[in-house]
Amino acid sequence: MSKEVKYTEDSIRTLEWNEHIRLRPGMYIGKLGDGSSPDDGIYILLKETLDNCIDEFVMGNGKTIEVTIKEKTVRVRDYGRGIPLGKLVDVVSKINTGAKYDSEAFKKSVGLNGVGTKAVNALSSYFNVQAFREGKTKSADFSTGNLTKETKIVESDARMGTLVSFIPDEKIFGNYHFINEYVEKMLWNYAYLNTGLTIVYNGQKFYSENGLLDLLTQNINGPILYPTIHLRGYDIEVALTHSNQQYGEEYYSFVNGQHTTQGGTHQGAFREAVVKTIRDFFKKDFEAVDVRTSIIAAVSIKVQEPVFESQTKTKLGSQDIGPKGPSVKAFIGDFLKNELNNFLHKNPETAQAILQKIQQSERERKDLQGIQKLARDRAKKSNLHNKKLRDCRIHMQSNDERKLDTTLFICEGDSASGSITKTRDVNVQAVFSLKGKPLNAFGLTKKIVYENEEFNLLQAALNIEDGIENLRYNNIVVATDADVDGMHIRLLLMTFFLQFFPDLVKNGHVYILQTPLFRVRNKKETIYCYSDQERKDAIAKLGSKPEITRFKGLGEISPDEFKLFIGKDMRKDPVIIGRDRIVDMLSYYMGKNTQERQDFIIDNLVVEKDLVEG
Repeated sequence: MSKEVKYTEDSIRTLEWNEHIRLRPGMYIGKLGDGSSPDDGIYILLKETLDNCIDEFVMGNGKTIEVTIKEKTVRVRDYGRGIPLGKLVDVVSKINTGAKYDSEAFKKSVGLNGVGTKAVNALSSYFNVQAFREGKTKSADFSTGNLTKETKIVESDARMGTLVSFIPDEKIFGNYHFINEYVEKMLWNYAYLNTGLTIVYNGQKFYSENGLLDLLTQNINGPILYPTIHLRGYDIEVALTHSNQQYGEEYYSFVNGQHTTQGGTHQGAFREAVVKTIRDFFKKDFEAVDVRTSIIAAVSIKVQEPVFESQTKTKLGSQDIGPKGPSVKAFIGDFLKNELNNFLHKNPETAQAILQKIQQSERERKDLQGIQKLARDRAKKSNLHNKKLRDCRIHMQSNDERKLDTTLFICEGDSASGSITKTRDVNVQAVFSLKGKPLNAFGLTKKIVYENEEFNLLQAALNIEDGIENLRYNNIVVATDADVDGMHIRLLLMTFFLQFFPDLVKNGHVYILQTPLFRVRNKKETIYCYSDQERKDAIAKLGSKPEITRFKGLGEISPDEFKLFIGKDMRKDPVIIGRDRIVDMLSYYMGKNTQERQDFIIDNLVVEKDLVEG
């Protein structure tokens, strides 16, 4: 019988504001992570700091923001009005303190609840804020949200504005690192959505004149069917086109300058409005899927007092534009009904290209219907007893704070998947086993996704047949051996994802698992090494001729050891494909064999002897 725990006045404890944030960081920044995912906490800290600068710019104050990241120190300087000096400490350390409760001052702000900067402060080992205002300045230093130094107000000839510097706390985030590509993507989005704003990041300038048109131009890979349609109105901007190469739907949606990576009411309204407008224009009742197949679009709206589904603001929940405004659905629907309809009347070549695309999608869909039904029936049966999938308990659609940790490992063979299955966290980690090498999908139509049982089962496991809105796992981790065959399997899987579900890669869901190449140990210590340099460093540290084991495949790593490599210290490399590289990369590696590729492989092949003797 368990011992009874007394529930008395002494059981009641009141946490300080910063203690609560540090105890429950997920409530404020979504998740922690080490920086390998674009939604990891360190990027949310940067975003929360930048959002305040953007709000100043939107209100007409300050056209430049300077950002520097060196090692783990982040510095953000704007040239807005500057935080009122007498309230400097309160604004960054008292919950529910800020200017954004006054809707007249910040009518269409990103942050409304006064939490963002406080979360940055509480989750940083060092935090400094300095305001410059009307020829005077004041600064304050904090550590984990506790005030350590406060200066008096003194004279200053610096330009008005605010400077925030912080170091995310390693006690919270572990051994984290910033990935430049993620930071740059975030800053480009701010530039696209705020024409006239200049952001300088480590000396690089981010500036956009054409807004969402620039965004699509920068992010489209491969040919498109017609020039991008770009429409602007009061509190709304959209851009759209159709790809000539990829399947699925691809959206970039924003609210008040915030990138809503999980969509929301505005993205749903946009998808519906595009279909309705095109149906009305052509006076034909097209299937929605035929209209939207291969669409690439961006939509940005301004909403007064927006309601998001979480503090990280990745999904809009607002139903209305403002307290007295129309619904989000009506606002976007009316805009496209007028502006897109007018555009199509004035540009008949574009209208004809859209019509031909719809008719082509309709033909392909009808060709697929028979095999889709067979494939879905097969997937339903296999879901009851799917030997390829060892599922987990929590998924992305769950109302669970760990949903962002959900991971599907894709493994080759039974030995590797067996080791992961035995040691995984059954709550958030699932395993999908490949049988040999998957099919090369380069240049094939989507029909192959249903004809190939393995692809169909993988699609069903991820729940991405109709797009990634209902994706079951936030992280898709390819776990293959670090040899030629393992590399080939990685490329084949990347080909599959990029050909049919490019959103998975572009939204930062796909990773490559790093597993150690060597184990170096003596009687006192064991060090796992992920590179030849780490092996050399380990030998130098342990000395006296330690035992060195070279892992040739994942199947050689025992389950007890594997637990170390897929837990909280898991190393995974994000698959990041830059602009204009996807099609070139796939055609180079996965297209018909070329002498150029053969020469490249021969010139860059590293044999095991080189690793061991190096």
